[in-house]
Amino acid sequence: MHSARVLEPMNDSSQRKLIIAIDGPAGAGKSTIASRLARKLGYVNLESGAMYRALALKAIEWDASFDDEDTLLKMAQNSQITLERSIGGNRVLLNGKDISARIRERDVTEGASRVSVHPKIREWMVARQREMGVGGGVVMEGRDIGTKVFPDADLKIFLDADPVIREQRRLDQQKVKGASAQAMAAELRERDQRDRTRTASPLAAAEDAVVLDSTTMSEEEVLNRIAELVDRRLAARS
Repeated sequence: MHSARVLEPMNDSSQRKLIIAIDGPAGAGKSTIASRLARKLGYVNLESGAMYRALALKAIEWDASFDDEDTLLKMAQNSQITLERSIGGNRVLLNGKDISARIRERDVTEGASRVSVHPKIREWMVARQREMGVGGGVVMEGRDIGTKVFPDADLKIFLDADPVIREQRRLDQQKVKGASAQAMAAELRERDQRDRTRTASPLAAAEDAVVLDSTTMSEEEVLNRIAELVDRRLAARS
């Protein structure tokens, strides 16, 4: 039976560590912040998006339709998605093969957005993600982590930014210009629409989430702000 697994965080403390959920729309900076925060804390960065991307890649490789929910579910059930910590961030393995670079390409990114709208797929992914993070010591980013995957997370962040700024950040990240830039911006807007209006776990801030608007904040400012919130949660336990 195949599933998903993650390398355990390396720490000898017997005290249970925090579960930190970071949600928000595409281009808000979740992945970068989650990765850096996890390294700073010595936690595991659970990339929910990487898991959907891995399934989308398998669908591409097997020429399966992104709209065929039942076939996608069978593919997920017969796959092993592994997240491994490394110095440079997570390595993502699909059935033992390193797909870390491939899943960042545009066709997989678009496919992941389409795969993620299916309720059966989200249910399967949520179950796997809970298994991976149940022991704490994790930073998990996505679009429904604080509302669906870990509704009892110790700290919930909803990271947002002005849509124009998010589009520009994504274009700068991918280093695209001209017609390609226009196409990518359109894809980002379409993805926002799908994420916010899908039936299964639509994108929304949890009621108890701390909402951070990063429009005018630097990456360091966002990271420091969240680190302060983590320190407060940890101090409240002592």
